[in-house]
Amino acid sequence: MDTIKMVEVTRSNVVESVHYGTAILINSDGEILKEWGNANMMIYPRSALKPIQSLNLYKDGVAEALNLSDKLIALTTASHHAETIHQEMVDNWLKRMNLNENHLSCGPAWPWNEKDQFEAYSKYKTKRKIFHNCSGKHCGHLAVCQYKNLPIKNYQNKEHPIQKDLIQLIEDLSKYKIKNVGVDGCTLPNPLMPLKKFALAIAQLADYIKLRNHSAIAKKIFDSCVKFPEIAGGSKSINSILTKLSNEKVFFKNGAEGVFVAIIPEQKSALAVKIVDGASRAAEVAVAGLISELDIINNNQIEKIKKRPVKNSAGEIIGAIKWLE
Repeated sequence: MDTIKMVEVTRSNVVESVHYGTAILINSDGEILKEWGNANMMIYPRSALKPIQSLNLYKDGVAEALNLSDKLIALTTASHHAETIHQEMVDNWLKRMNLNENHLSCGPAWPWNEKDQFEAYSKYKTKRKIFHNCSGKHCGHLAVCQYKNLPIKNYQNKEHPIQKDLIQLIEDLSKYKIKNVGVDGCTLPNPLMPLKKFALAIAQLADYIKLRNHSAIAKKIFDSCVKFPEIAGGSKSINSILTKLSNEKVFFKNGAEGVFVAIIPEQKSALAVKIVDGASRAAEVAVAGLISELDIINNNQIEKIKKRPVKNSAGEIIGAIKWLE
């Protein structure tokens, strides 16, 4: 079977919706430890690619040369919610580079959380690029362009040296030749590849020694993100909550259209999931359910993510969205 039922949504004791997906747990040697459905499904990794994008930016001693803090490395890897801390970090990083948000190729957006949206509208009356959830990653691109004397203009183009290096790195890590490169929501290139091969590439980050010259920065990226999970997402971001629950054992990274990954150094492996209909709500529940099957996170709080209440507008619980064990 190519896909399996992963997540079910009930309303008034009746199943209203079902989300199908596929997932894989694979180690850095390419050994499939567990597979749900057929992980040969072609996907765009979307923002789940960010740990590899950060590795590409900061390999070869670039992070040290730029004197980047662990917090800025976590911000580069984030799909942040544009909470106050994220806004300030992006704004200060741009000023440090003598640049402004017009240099970011990502589009303008509102902060993720309602409270922050109201505050942003009250203060600015318009969307801003610094609020975009990928603005930290884009600051990383600008910083590396400056350091390497590469053009800032069109840094998002797939023919730019940084992006060509990225595709080569992905091919090296995944042992897969990229044939098609799409455009992500934030304007940067995003490769089309089998879920299984993407998971293999991510698993290389969990086995630092194998990366040789890149092992130190791969470990630093992981350590930064598990040390500052809310910078790598937000106070209400499921990837940040799950990372925190793991007690620095796992870094969870979400992507648009129902993609989620978990980097697991203790097992030198990675877990990757894709929900076919692209529902983020289902991907969040599915990755929590899948990781609970692996007995990596021994915490009853994960049950609150595996099964979440569905409420009506009066705040009454009238159903649930849950992992199908």
